[in-house]
Amino acid sequence: MSKKSIKLLLISLLALSMFLAGCGGKTTKETGGKKEPATSGGSAKDTLVYGRGGDSTSLDPITTTEGEAFKVTENIFETLLEYGEQDTTLHPGLAKEWKVSDDGLTYTFKLQEGVKFHDGTDFNADAVVFNFDRWMNGNEDKFPYYTMFGGYKADEGHVIKEVKAVDPYTVEFVLKRPQAPFLKNLAMSPFGIASPTAVKKFGDDFRKNPVGTGPFKFVEWKQNDTITLEKNPDYWQKGLPKLNKVVFRVIPENTARLNALANGEIDVMDGLNNSDEATVKGNDKLQVIERPSMNVGYLGLTTTRKPFDNKLVRQAINHAVNKKDIIKAFYGGKALAAKNPMPPSIEGYNDSIKDYDYDLEKAKALLKEAGYEKGFEIDLWAMPVARPYMPEAQKVAEVIQADLAKINVKAKIQSVDWATYLQKATKGEFDMFMLGWTGDNGDPDNFLYTLLDKDSIGSNNYSQYSNDELHDVLIAAQTETEQAKRNELYKKAQEIIHDDAPWVPLVHSTPLLAAAKDVADYLPHPTGSEALTKVYFK
Repeated sequence: MSKKSIKLLLISLLALSMFLAGCGGKTTKETGGKKEPATSGGSAKDTLVYGRGGDSTSLDPITTTEGEAFKVTENIFETLLEYGEQDTTLHPGLAKEWKVSDDGLTYTFKLQEGVKFHDGTDFNADAVVFNFDRWMNGNEDKFPYYTMFGGYKADEGHVIKEVKAVDPYTVEFVLKRPQAPFLKNLAMSPFGIASPTAVKKFGDDFRKNPVGTGPFKFVEWKQNDTITLEKNPDYWQKGLPKLNKVVFRVIPENTARLNALANGEIDVMDGLNNSDEATVKGNDKLQVIERPSMNVGYLGLTTTRKPFDNKLVRQAINHAVNKKDIIKAFYGGKALAAKNPMPPSIEGYNDSIKDYDYDLEKAKALLKEAGYEKGFEIDLWAMPVARPYMPEAQKVAEVIQADLAKINVKAKIQSVDWATYLQKATKGEFDMFMLGWTGDNGDPDNFLYTLLDKDSIGSNNYSQYSNDELHDVLIAAQTETEQAKRNELYKKAQEIIHDDAPWVPLVHSTPLLAAAKDVADYLPHPTGSEALTKVYFK
C-alpha cells in the first residue's frame, strides 16, 4: 500500500473514531437548534445543595431555639398560618381561614382538607389538638419556644385555656386573656404541625425522624455533614415543590463555603462575609442575595454571675465597646450600630434612647464606683459558627477583647462546638458571651419578652436577666390589642432594659447570601429561614 493510501486510511479511521465518540459520549443536546449542556436523564438540574455554617441541633422544631434547625424544618413542617414570602404579614397555611371573637379570646380556624403527613396519615383538627397538648404539657427543657404562649399548662401566665376540635376540619383556641401577637406566634417555625402517629412511634427520637406535611420529606441526617430531603410527591399545593432534592451541607468556615460555591460543589451559601461581596459580584457565575434585616447581634452579660450582677459594671462594659469600629471592619457598611435589643424595622422601636457612647474614662469611673478600679479577669465566649448577625464572631471577639483591655478588663476568648455553646448559654454558665437573634414574627414581643423577660430564663434569656417592672410592662403589652398603646409600652420596656444593661447591643445587620447564577426564585425571609418550595434552576 502506498504512503498516500495509508495516509487516507488513517484520516478515515480518525474521522470514524471521532464520529463514534460523539455518538457514544454525547455532551450536548439539540433544543431548537441551540446547544445546551446535557443533564442526567435529559432533565433539568433538580437537586439543590445548600451550604451553611453549622449543623442542626434537632429536626423537631419545637425542641430547639437555634436557626440552623429551622432552615431545614421550614421545608418539612408547616404551620397553621404562614408569613408573606419576604415579610411577616399573615396568610393561610394549614388553616385556610380564621376568625377572632370580639373579646379577643376565641380563635376559630378552618383547616385545609385532603392534606397528608409524610407517613400517609391524615392532617386534621385532632392532629392540631395533639400537637398543642404535647407542647403545653412539656417544659422549657423539652419545648423552649412554647413560652411564647406565656408558659406551660401549669403556669399562671399560660394564655391558652383550651384547644378543641369542633369537627374534623375546625379547631378552636380559647384564651385566658387576650394576646396581641397570638396569630403571629402561630406562624413561627417552632410550631410546625407534626404527625401524631410519628411522634408516638419515635418518642424522643422524633427529633431525628421528622414527619410533617411540608414540601419536602426527610431522608437522611449525617451528623455535622449533611441533611438530605426529597420532594413530597403528595404535597397538597399542586405543582410544588419544583426541586426533587435538597441537601443541607455543613461547611463551618465562610471562606471555605464561598470556595465550594465557586467550584460548583454547592448552589447556595449563607454567611457571606461582607468583605467577599465584591468577589462574588465580580464572578459572572454567581449572584449576591440580601436577606431583609430583622436581627440583633449582642454581647451578653450574665447578670447572675459576678461581676455582672452589678449594673454599674454592665454599664461600664457598654461604654467600653467601640461598635463603629466593629461595623467598619467586619460589616462593610451593611449594619447599623444597635442601641436597643430590637431593630428599628420593628414597630414600637424607641429611637429617643441615647446609646452608651464610646467613652473609656466613663467606663473606668463606673468600674471604680462599682469597686473594680483595678479591673478584673473574665471569660469571653465567642460563637464557633458564622451567624447572619455576626459573620465573623471570632474576629469581633478579638476587637472586643482589645477594647476591654483598655479599661483593665482582661478577657480570655473561649469557644466550644455550637450545640454545647447554646446549651451552656441557656444554663447561664458563661460570664460574657456573644450571641444574637433573628426575629421570628416581626413583633416587638418576640425580641423583648422572648429574650429578656424573666419568663424566658431557661429558654432564650441567656443573660438570666430578671426585672419585675419590665415583666409587668411586657405582659401589659401582650394583653393590649391597640397597637399605638402597645408601642408606648414597648418604648417604656426599652428604657428599662437600656438602664439595666444586661447586654451590649452591637449591630443590626443586613445578612448576605450567595448563590450560583442559575438558582431562581430564592426569596430570603427576614426571619432567617425559608421554605425552598418555589426554588428552581434556570
